[in-house]
Amino acid sequence: MGLQDLLKTKGSNLSKHDGTTPPTNPLVEKTSGLHAKPDGKAGYSLDGGQSQEVKKAYNEYEDGVANIIPQPSKLDLNGQRPKGYTNPETGQTYP
Repeated sequence: MGLQDLLKTKGSNLSKHDGTTPPTNPLVEKTSGLHAKPDGKAGYSLDGGQSQEVKKAYNEYEDGVANIIPQPSKLDLNGQRPKGYTNPETGQTYP
């Protein structure tokens, strides 16, 4: 009897799925709004859009680890130039 057979029959407190294939995380699928919306515009990870859908999918996925969903980065402006930048330490503004 191999290790996988033992996991499937007796289980383990070190394995969430006991040797079986875990479910696919819904946030990695193309239909997820995590990185982009269906129309190609920025999704949750960039501007916070579709946050309810992303949080729901995140909460449905059980991987045995308590992860905190990250806040959107707001770094990508979907091809638009930023209006400027303010240095948080000095307060100096750059065009």
